[in-house]
Amino acid sequence: MIRRIERDRSRFREIVRGRIKQDLKRFVSQGEMFGRRGRDLISIPLPGIELPHFRFGDNSKAGIGQGDGDPAPGEGQAGDQPGEHVLEVEVPLAELAEILGEELELPNIQPKGRSELIAPVGRYVGIRRTGPESLRHAKRTLRSALKRQIVSGTFDPADPCIVPIRRDRFYRSWKEKHAPDNSAVVLYMMDVSGSMGKEQKEIVRIEAFWINAWLKSQYRSLEIKYIVHDAAAREVDEATFFHLRESGGTKISSAYELCARLMAERYPAAAWNVYPFHFSDGDNWSGRDTERCVELLQQQLLPNCNVFCYGQVRSAYGSGQFKKDLDQKFGGDERVITSEIPDRDGILKSIKDFLGKGR
Repeated sequence: MIRRIERDRSRFREIVRGRIKQDLKRFVSQGEMFGRRGRDLISIPLPGIELPHFRFGDNSKAGIGQGDGDPAPGEGQAGDQPGEHVLEVEVPLAELAEILGEELELPNIQPKGRSELIAPVGRYVGIRRTGPESLRHAKRTLRSALKRQIVSGTFDPADPCIVPIRRDRFYRSWKEKHAPDNSAVVLYMMDVSGSMGKEQKEIVRIEAFWINAWLKSQYRSLEIKYIVHDAAAREVDEATFFHLRESGGTKISSAYELCARLMAERYPAAAWNVYPFHFSDGDNWSGRDTERCVELLQQQLLPNCNVFCYGQVRSAYGSGQFKKDLDQKFGGDERVITSEIPDRDGILKSIKDFLGKGR
């Protein structure tokens, strides 16, 4: 019976994983996957899946209660169709990154910089039967006791009392190993002029979430910084980055200058894997400023980053000229990746464009 429970649980997890992969594009485009998020787990609504559960007794009989009962009147008219079951399943962020990598066929990144420095890494890597009480694994211990009582017939559903004995106890096991001390920083830049509306910022927010999820699966530590710009640039926090709306002109070089300064002062290429991402609708102040952007890329940004990514979000007010200029100047340079993002359905393709080369 124990083996059957474990087998059913494993099969249920595979069903959940398959449903996520099947509907990945829908989840990404609607942003559902990170609407309810904890530290390491994300709650995902999956319609049409029911959680496996035990049934006791005869379900055809009415329940036992006090009094005659007075059913309250419902609202609306009765229907003849069953309701849709929606189950919220908690999935680790690392597993979501793995699913994303499988679906987009993303190669693992080969880190540079501090990858040759070895640092001791300690972690709980397994479970064992002996150990100090401070490392007792409460969940595994109670589960073992419950299984033993079910198999022996001593478990009473009417009075569910679980009493672990010595042989039920499990303990966490600690192991220290050596791993490359890899660190990465993502520098997001975004045009916040009037032509970048709420929908364009939401597209950037969703794409940034998935980019972060993948990079976190590739590096031991990941820092994220945000830069906004119109005619001038400044560093902001995450909330401001995705919700700020300003007006005025667009001078892209101001963001590239600030990005280059942050890289030089805080994130030198010898110690960090650096990923600058710039999102805009393609408008720039002038051709002269675009020339300044090209100069900054050639002299300061590209020599000190893993790859430079430019995502152009389609807007009713944007000309889209900046991507054309970058493609013309850096078309044969693998360090510069540009991607067109027409709408939410284009997010997955854009992520593959940016991360598909494993740099």
